[in-house]
Formats: sequence, C-alpha cells, structure tokens
Amino acid sequence: MTDAAPPPAAPAGALLLGATGLVGGHVLDLLLHDPAYGRVVVLGRRPVDREHPKLQQHVADLGRLEEHAALFGVDAVFCCLGTTIRAAGSREAFRRVDHDYVVGAARVAAAAGARRYLLVTAAGADPRSRIFYNRVKGQAEEGVRAQPLESVVILRPSLILGDRAERRPGEALAQRVMPALGWMMVGPLRRYRAVDARTIARAMVRLAKARAPGVRTVESDEIQEIGGA
Repeated sequence: MTDAAPPPAAPAGALLLGATGLVGGHVLDLLLHDPAYGRVVVLGRRPVDREHPKLQQHVADLGRLEEHAALFGVDAVFCCLGTTIRAAGSREAFRRVDHDYVVGAARVAAAAGARRYLLVTAAGADPRSRIFYNRVKGQAEEGVRAQPLESVVILRPSLILGDRAERRPGEALAQRVMPALGWMMVGPLRRYRAVDARTIARAMVRLAKARAPGVRTVESDEIQEIGGA
C-alpha cells in the first residue's frame, strides 16, 4: 500500500505596494489571474480602479505602515513604489517615497512574518553614488537587505517602457529613442537596454514563485530573460 499523496499547497497570499504605478499595475493583473495566489492585498494612498474576488484594498498613510502590520502576514510582498524628484516636489519628498516607505515596508513585513520581499529599484543603484537618485535607490536596497527576511529579490531595470498615467517629458523622449538603440547595447551595456513594464512584472512574479532563499539582485538584462513572454 503506497502512502497517500500530500494535499496540494493552499494558494499563497500576496501584498502589493505601488499598484497604481506602471509596473505595479501589471503585477496586480498577474497576481489576480495567477492560481498560485488566493489573496491579493493592495495597500496604498488611493484605491485602484479594479474589482476581483481575490482583491482586498486598503487605503493607508505609507508613513504609518506599522498600523497595518496584520496585512503583511503573507507569503510575498511586492514593492513597486517609486516616484521622481519632479513629481515628489523635492529631494526630501522623493527620499521619503523611494527610501523611507520602501525600507519601512520591509521592516513591517519581516516583523509580520512575510517570507519574501521583492523590490523594483533602478539600474545604477549604489548607496555611495554621487548621483542623488542612484544613491537613494542603493540606500533603499541596503535597508531592505538588512531585514530578517527569508528571501529578498531586487530588480534593477533600466529605462522602463510603457504608458504612464503621470507625464514625464524626459522619459517620454527616451522611450522613443532608446528602443531604436537597443542593437548597440551589447556586452556590459546589455544591462542598460530599455525594458517593458510588463516584462518587469512577469519577472517579479516568476521570481516570487521560485521561492529561492537569500538575497538576489537582478539586473536589467536578466530581467529581460526571466520576464520574456
């Protein structure tokens, strides 16, 4: 007599920060339609215009995430928070979103028992960079790595392609130019090729489902490979 097969694992829970952004919106679509996730919690400053049986929406002050710690008891937290200095209004406001909220969410996630934390930063992120944007992104990565989480995945895309709700003139110009220059990005320059937001989202969800322990940093060229259709 053979042993009975173990029961199938229950669908996991996921929490998403930044669901109203370009990458976050695609991550939300993937999670809602993925049978591996039975519950998708969206936490943000405003609700998303979406309804789904698996979707749970919570509006919150991202500077006070500890008040919503119970929501972070999930398998994976997907952090797609990000802005620009222009949109934020100042360097201090930019740092608040791209560093303080990101690291604060990782801290709350670790305390609540979340197992995986996936974060989108940017190519060139470096805590010692002379470039303010890259330095803040790198410091956010450092803060997340310091949390006692089973798994941390950091995705560093180059220019992100896609239609944004907010207007970014410089980025819009780059979106028209960079794809045409992709053939020039070979060797070490491959990591600076523009990458579609949907590809980043697919890579993020696939890496979460791989459930590999430890810290992994995924550069833009590898995002292309993992998130390819």
